[in-house]
Amino acid sequence: MKQKIFALIVIAALSIFLYGCEKQPVITTDDTGSTPEGVKAVVNANNQFAFDLYSELNKAEDSNIFYSPYSISSALAMTYEGAKGQTADEMRAVFHFPENSILRPNFAAIYNDINQGSKAYELNTGNALWVQEDFQFLQDYLTTVEKYYGGKAENLDFVGETEKSRQTINSYIEEQTNNKIKDLIPPGVLSPMTRLVLTNAIYFKGTWEWEFDKGDTRDQDFKITPENIVKVPMMYMDPDKARFNYADIGDLQILELPYKGEEISMLVLLPKQGEDYDFETGEIITSDYTLEDIELTSEKLEEYKAQMKETKLSSIYLPKFEFDTKYFMKQTLSAMGMPTAFSGNADFSGMTLAEQLFISQVIHQAYVKVDEKGTEAAAATAVGVTGSAAMPRNIFRADHPFIFIIQEKQTGNILFIGRVVNPSK
Repeated sequence: MKQKIFALIVIAALSIFLYGCEKQPVITTDDTGSTPEGVKAVVNANNQFAFDLYSELNKAEDSNIFYSPYSISSALAMTYEGAKGQTADEMRAVFHFPENSILRPNFAAIYNDINQGSKAYELNTGNALWVQEDFQFLQDYLTTVEKYYGGKAENLDFVGETEKSRQTINSYIEEQTNNKIKDLIPPGVLSPMTRLVLTNAIYFKGTWEWEFDKGDTRDQDFKITPENIVKVPMMYMDPDKARFNYADIGDLQILELPYKGEEISMLVLLPKQGEDYDFETGEIITSDYTLEDIELTSEKLEEYKAQMKETKLSSIYLPKFEFDTKYFMKQTLSAMGMPTAFSGNADFSGMTLAEQLFISQVIHQAYVKVDEKGTEAAAATAVGVTGSAAMPRNIFRADHPFIFIIQEKQTGNILFIGRVVNPSK
């Protein structure tokens, strides 16, 4: 009887917004056969996963949230390429992957688009496979991952030098993130049974199209709840000449802050709180909405965006914030519908026939900093206006928990999504 050996797969998905990190060597992937419709299908899949994951994290987290759905989807798409049967079915359902003939060339097109380069900002991504030396992975699998996802295989000795292998991967990640992400894979995650580690990193360096003046930043109240108030550095802008895409949609305000180059932007979704003056009726309208009142799905976001139009705002208030996050996602992804991939019943026979593989852990780590100049990493929350004085409706004051999204403007592809509950942490 052939003995079953359960070898481990670790998927480390890293996301970070940075000023001044070193670029990884860019690998051009094969996007032959890509179409605008195909790109839209892959973008829709990524964005649906983005909000599915937000909903799941929202159940367990009451603090700041930040992650890159694109980064996680990239690492798991490479893993999905080796999945079969029920394992593949569950992964496809969780990540909403289209059929391979659409997924592969259009994922490649998005990858190439991210890495195309710009003088106005820096945005690049890279994938890597760290494989046990002399382990027999199927050549078709390795070829497919490198061809469509840019994932080049590097050999390590997890069996004989487990700790050295961990340090090699972590040092690589640390170097590629300008020392912002350290110890991505903690001790004890890898073992002599590890056969494969898949990593993704995505980087963005951008400055606001209209920067905030540092001299206008003041310590002001941020209302985590009406009873829990903290002092945070609040940036301020009086956009005398600029117009911003903006919408006031009943229970929330949504504002788009573009980065230089006009290809990447941040959307800030702010629940309405406080008093507004209705110029048409002369009435004062009091709102007390929270993040829990905001319907957040891929379809709903498109509805919100469709209502946005160029608007002259009286003033914009946005807190400065900086924090990092780390998620061990085995339980989360299992709860979302793909438990088989983490079990002894997993089928990754598309990778190898030498052993029976399963995923041991998915680790996602990210760093974000938002200041007057632009964005260093990503994650955020918004806080609205409260007070005794009525305010005109075209003031955007993020002084209570909010959601922010970093997107590619043309495709709508969500690169990062975050929730700011407390900017001081």
